[in-house]
Amino acid sequence: MTLMKNKSKELEVAIKAALEAGKILEKYFETEIERNYKDDKSVVTLADREAEDKIKEIIIENFPNHSILGEETGLTQNKSEYIWHIDPLDGTTNFANGIPLFAVSIALEHEQKIITSVVYNPVTNNLFYTEKDKGAYFNNKKIFVSSDNESQCIVTIAAGKQKEKKDLERNLWYYLPEKIRSMRHFGCTALELSYVARGGIEANIQIGLHTYDFAAGALLVQEAGGKITTLDGGVWRFPDSYFIASNGVFHDLLVKEVKKQKEKFPPEADQP
Repeated sequence: MTLMKNKSKELEVAIKAALEAGKILEKYFETEIERNYKDDKSVVTLADREAEDKIKEIIIENFPNHSILGEETGLTQNKSEYIWHIDPLDGTTNFANGIPLFAVSIALEHEQKIITSVVYNPVTNNLFYTEKDKGAYFNNKKIFVSSDNESQCIVTIAAGKQKEKKDLERNLWYYLPEKIRSMRHFGCTALELSYVARGGIEANIQIGLHTYDFAAGALLVQEAGGKITTLDGGVWRFPDSYFIASNGVFHDLLVKEVKKQKEKFPPEADQP
């Protein structure tokens, strides 16, 4: 076991918040929980709201001046260079249907860079965490991306709900399998990126989601030795929500194939 040395207070607080939120999710998982639907037809439950309230409570108790962007409660703006991006339940549809692929996702941004992140699945008790320039960890063991190529890989795609995003996603689902071994859809972006970092899958393609969906996972990939670029292969900078995260082995192939399909859609498809 390789423990991260000298965890910051920010990371310790993020881990505590994720674990406490996870207890709430466990309490409601596989129960007759009421589902509600947002304007974009995504699912929200009482578990989402309670978990977000708990995360915010813990963050505010320790960092009262920090800003917080939560999926359920929006932006709490304070005069601070620090902003937390929190998704209390990434994979709500999985959760609401008794599928154990969901996670708490917490990331801290400073000067437009993610510096701390935690992803936690309470059902499997899997805890991913990282800090900028300190490596990525899974249940207190240091992790690295895999070395598998396109003939051995698993690739996932996560897309927003707007038509042009779904159109690009559909084309990639149709054409990418001709170039790579396997594709999956987990329905939980935070875990998909975490699995890239852990070496469980080889790549994830992001098409216009929210920062709280991918912020924590993106830093995990980078700290585990992975590669992130824009869809066109350029330099990726947070909070750009269109990117390819991979182990780097066949990244150029993914860029080439994504660009080929992306050219079939108008320029507005690039916009969040």
